[in-house]
Amino acid sequence: METKSVIVSGMRPTGAMHLGNYFGALENWIRLQNEYDCLFFVADYHALTTGYEDTEGFRDNITNLLVDWLAAGLDPERCTFFLQSSISQHAELHLLFSMNIPLAWLYRCPTYKDQLAQMKEKNITTYGFLGYPCLMASDILLYKAGYVPVGEDQLPHLELTREIARRFNYLYNTEVFPEPQPLLTKAKVLPGLDGRKMSKSYNNTIALSDSPEVVQKKVMSMVTDPERIHKTDPGHPEVCSVFAYHKLFSETEAEEVERQCKDGEIGCVACKKKLAQNVAKFMTPIYERRQEWIKRPDDIKDIIRQGNKKVRILAEKTMADVRKAMKIDWI
Repeated sequence: METKSVIVSGMRPTGAMHLGNYFGALENWIRLQNEYDCLFFVADYHALTTGYEDTEGFRDNITNLLVDWLAAGLDPERCTFFLQSSISQHAELHLLFSMNIPLAWLYRCPTYKDQLAQMKEKNITTYGFLGYPCLMASDILLYKAGYVPVGEDQLPHLELTREIARRFNYLYNTEVFPEPQPLLTKAKVLPGLDGRKMSKSYNNTIALSDSPEVVQKKVMSMVTDPERIHKTDPGHPEVCSVFAYHKLFSETEAEEVERQCKDGEIGCVACKKKLAQNVAKFMTPIYERRQEWIKRPDDIKDIIRQGNKKVRILAEKTMADVRKAMKIDWI
C-alpha cells in the first residue's frame, strides 16, 4: 500500500473565519485531504505572538475555528486535527532550534518589519514575535512534512524552514530533517464589503457563521462602481467588488451580468440582489452544518484528543532522533 506524503498546515484562532479565509486556504485544504496525509493544527501558540496580552476569548475562538473547519467540509476521517499547545514537542523543538538559528535570519524575514509597522498599536517587539519563523519551522519539521501548501507570497517563510533543516543536519552531521517542498496554491482572492482586503480588522467580512439573512444583508451593503451614478450609466465591472463576487458565485451568469452592467441595462441594486441570493445559496449548507456541530462540543473535543494522540507519537519519534543527533539523550 502506497504511503501518502505528509502535509502540515495550521490556522491561528483569532476570530470568526470569513469567506476570504475559506477561499484563501480552507477550500484547498478540503481538496488536499483526499490526496495527502494531512495534519491540520490550531495554531494557538502562533496566536500568542501578536495576541498575548488579551486571551479572554481564546477558548471560544478555538472552538469556533474547529466548528468552521468541520462545517466547511474538513473530515476528521480523512485528515487529522490537533491543538498545537497540546503537543509539547513543538515547544521543545522550537527551543532547540533557537539555540543555533542566527538572528540575522530572523531579522531578514520579509514580514517582520512590515508587521511591526502595520501593528504599531500592539507591543510586539518581543522575542516570541521575532522568533515565530523558528516556531513555524518546528511545526513543519516535527512531522517531517513532505509538502506545505503555500501561496507565492509565503515562499520566503518556507525557504527559511528549509534553511533551518539544512543547518541542523549540517551542524549535527545527520539527516533527521527532510526539506519540505512548497505545494503552490492559487488562492481565490475576495475583496471585503468596502472594496479593501477582507479582514476582521476592517470589519468588512462575510463570516462562515453568518446566517443566510445576514449574508444577503451584507452583500446588499457592498460598495459598487464609484463612477456609476445612474442605472443607465455604463458600468465598469472590472473595478467593482460585486462583479468580483459574481465571477466566483455566479459562474453561469457572470458573462451576462458583465454585459448588462457595461451596457447600463442592470442597476447596482438589482445586480447585488442577484449576487446576494447566490452567495447565500453557497453558504447556507455551511451555516446549517455549523449549527449542528455547535451542539456537539464533546464530539469536537474527542476529535482533537484523537488527533493529539496520533501526532504526539510522531512528534516524540522525531524528538528522539533530534536528541540523539544533538547528544542530549544521556538518559
